Amino acid sequence: MSLDGRTAVVTGGAGGIGRAICADLASLGARVVVADLDLEAAENVAKPLGGTATRVDLTDPDEIDAFTTGVGPVDVLVHNAGVSIVEPFTESDPAAWDLMWRINLRAPMQLTRALLPGMTERGWGRLVFVSSDGARAGSGGEGAYAATKAGLFGLAKTLAREAARGGVTSNVVCPGPTDTPMVQQVAGRHPGLLDKLAKQIPLRRIGRPDDVAGLIAFLCTDRAGYITGQTVSVSGGITMQ
Repeated sequence: MSLDGRTAVVTGGAGGIGRAICADLASLGARVVVADLDLEAAENVAKPLGGTATRVDLTDPDEIDAFTTGVGPVDVLVHNAGVSIVEPFTESDPAAWDLMWRINLRAPMQLTRALLPGMTERGWGRLVFVSSDGARAGSGGEGAYAATKAGLFGLAKTLAREAARGGVTSNVVCPGPTDTPMVQQVAGRHPGLLDKLAKQIPLRRIGRPDDVAGLIAFLCTDRAGYITGQTVSVSGGITMQ
């Protein structure tokens, strides 16, 4: 369960789930690179963990290239960043589709394409893609978001096959309703939403960021070295397979 000597990049590392992921990886000994659009927030996460903060605009391919060129060898890549715009699909704006496509799917593809070869050359690596139960099971008002996040399933499974002989695993984690600033913003516009959600969940509460982070941290260790190509929900049982 140790990540001593490993370098881990977490996109969206200053967000609700991202902070928890960074903390768990650091607790296992990893040197964490907190990549986020908000540099100040990333620094606040990285400093107490002894990590590094960097600003990356995932909508800008040139910034992604600059980041991957300068970050050095990376052993663990957690694609946590994401953006969701909730609205009926027939009323949605194609400009919003493009934003979600760039951040939720294109950026993970570009980052992985740049950093995966180093992992396979060194014979060890971990790829974790944070998708959503909305992509796995469908969710009203999240058609475009679900479409972009669902693309991660095919990408992760393909990479699991292609990179296995290089000692790299590739898995998807799908959070269910989780108490994050993004969810709180939505809940603020819909009073009582979180209580209604909690009643539908067998464990009778919405998720916490550390519920998700704990699974991700495990998948990044040697103890999970025989797990690849899998999609796992962290949803309190609201979705079951």
